[in-house]
This record gives sequence, structure tokens and C-alpha cells, in this order.
Amino acid sequence: MDVKKRVEEIFDEIVEIRRDIHKHPELGLEEKRTSKLIKEFLNKYNIENYSCAGTGVVGIIKGKKSGKTIGVRADMDALPIQEDTDLEFKSVYEGKMHACGHDAHTSILLGVGKILKEMEKELEGNVKLFFQPAEETVGGALPMIEEGCMKNPNVDYVIGLHVFTNLETGCIEVKYDKMNASTDEFIVRVKGQSGHGAYPHKSTDAIVISGHVITGLQTIISRNISPLDSVVFSIGTIKGGTGGNIIADKVEMTGTLRTLDEKQRKKAKKKISQIVKNVCKAYGGIGEVEFIEGYKALINNDDVVKIVENKAKEILGPDKVKVAKNPSMGAEDFSYFADEAKGAFFSLGCGNKEKNINYNVHHPKFQIEEECLKVGILIQIENTLELLKH
Repeated sequence: MDVKKRVEEIFDEIVEIRRDIHKHPELGLEEKRTSKLIKEFLNKYNIENYSCAGTGVVGIIKGKKSGKTIGVRADMDALPIQEDTDLEFKSVYEGKMHACGHDAHTSILLGVGKILKEMEKELEGNVKLFFQPAEETVGGALPMIEEGCMKNPNVDYVIGLHVFTNLETGCIEVKYDKMNASTDEFIVRVKGQSGHGAYPHKSTDAIVISGHVITGLQTIISRNISPLDSVVFSIGTIKGGTGGNIIADKVEMTGTLRTLDEKQRKKAKKKISQIVKNVCKAYGGIGEVEFIEGYKALINNDDVVKIVENKAKEILGPDKVKVAKNPSMGAEDFSYFADEAKGAFFSLGCGNKEKNINYNVHHPKFQIEEECLKVGILIQIENTLELLKH
């Protein structure tokens, strides 16, 4: 099959689907309409499928010859953002928008599935299509894995992509090894003893203690983590006190911790707990920390990244393939798939400066150049075929 020609032939259909999904965005774990649309498409082209992790969908294409199993993943949830574009197919739902391109990811994977199904007699192995819910919220990757999406047959390699407007359409960017940070939220609670502001010596001021806690926590990065390791620690909120002449008896702070490997993640959590507990104790208060665990760090497999890089250079040209030097401290729950099988996640250009398609993801004016759908489908098909031979 001439895959490039076939991508051109199905392009209008994929654009129509993408616009339908964009017009009807659904937040994490609410993707019932999107899930139904996906299943209808897969059924139309006789692609075996089943529901997974609530609104998630897994499609399976079984090659006529035995071999490896490749997983290809797309997320499909939208964001709680009011769309501010003049698109004919802009969101019809108040306060909901596909501002991160997951509508593009989903439609690309549908295109991949359609063409690979047409090639199933030639496939030496199997392909699984993972349509994942809730990437922007609670994370749908882990629930899908826990329900067995990576088994029967077991997935050997897994690939995924994300659109970005900072890359022009027709380009991709790969990253070897560490790509995205782990993300943990935390709550720090400082307890003191309330009293009259005129008699501070008769109370234990939780606000004063909190000031020392904040100062102490800043030393985690500056004095406890190697300058060669990337860790981000940020306090985003602080709440405490009831009146200007009342000593506060409690303060609560919330923030985020991001690291690029499990060793630094555990070390940072331990230091946060130690500093909060001991600083509070030193000033006569009580301190405690609650961690809300988020996504794991995304670490790509270098061998798979090399395949993606080489295939992209072959298809798009060497000048259209960039290699990122530094990881992002943003989070991506594709990390759970990459933890189960050898995987690679890469960035797909969807920008177009001439059309002013350059707003970043999560922006109310975010758009994509729809030609990127062709590039995404073509590259993911070629990646899959190459991995089946690997």
C-alpha cells in the first residue's frame, strides 16, 4: 500500500471527525459521546474494540502473521476553558474546550486504525489502539493498564504524540531519555494556639511559624538537591487567620512538587516532611504534610526514540526533525504506558505562523493547522510498521 496516498484519501473524513469532537468537548471521565463516536468508527471498519476504564476504548487489529504487539495511544478529554475562537466548529458547550489538541490526537489514531486495518493481512503482529480518558485530570492511563489493556496480547512497544504550536506543521520533536516530570500535589498544615494580638506571648502564632517553614522549604532545592538534578517546588496558596488582631492558630498551604526520577521524588518528599515537622516543633507548633500523588516521570526508551527519529527524517526530511535537549517539568500520564513497555512519546508540530496559529496549549484561542493530522497519521503508521519488524 502507498500509505502516504491513502492518508490523503481519508483526510477529509478524519478532519470531519476531528471537528465533530472539537465542537463537542467533554471533560475527563465524561467522554461518553466521544467514546461512542470512537466505537462507532471502529465498528464501521470492523476493528475489534471494547470499553476500558469507564469511557476509555481499546481497539485491536490482529495481523495474519505472528509477531510483536504495538500500542498506540491518544488521549481524548477536553479542558474547562471557554473557547475564544471564530471557528465554525467551535465548542457548543459553555466553559469546555479542546484547548490541548486531544481532538487531534483522537482523530489521528482513528486514521491510523483505519489504514492499519486495511493492511492487517500484511501485519506481522498486532496493534492496539488506546483511546484514553482523563489525561488532564485524574489520569486515565493507569486505570486502563490496571484493567489489562497492555495484556492479551502483551504490548511490546508503545508510542504516543502531542501536538504543539511552537513547532510548525510538518515538523516533529523527539526527546531521548527523560521527557516529562512527575507531579505531586501537597498540603502543609501548621497548627499553633490562638490568642489576642495584643498578647502574642500567650499564644503560638501559626503565621509566624509558616513564614519559617516556607523559608526552610526553599533550601530543599538550593541545598539538598544536586544542581545537576531538576526539581521544582512551588507553594501556590496559603490560608490562615481570622482577624487582624487575632493570633492565627492554623495555616494551610498547598503546592506542587515536580521531579524527573523516582530517587529525587522520594528524597524531596522526605525532606519536605522533615522540615515542616521540625521547624514547627522548634517554634512550639505542630506541622504535617499530606501528599497527593500525581503522574510518574515520563522516561522514553532511547531505542524506540531512535526509530521515531529515523522514520521522521525519512518521511519529512532531516531539517523537519528536532531533538530536544532539555526535558519539560510539565506532566504527561503516557509515563504509565512507557513504564509497562518500551515506549516513546514525541511532539507533533501543529503551528502555522502565517495563519496566526501560534497560541500555546491551554489558551482560549488555541487552534491547530489541520494538515498536521496527515503528518501524525503517516508517522504513527510508519512507526508501528517499523516496530513490528524491530
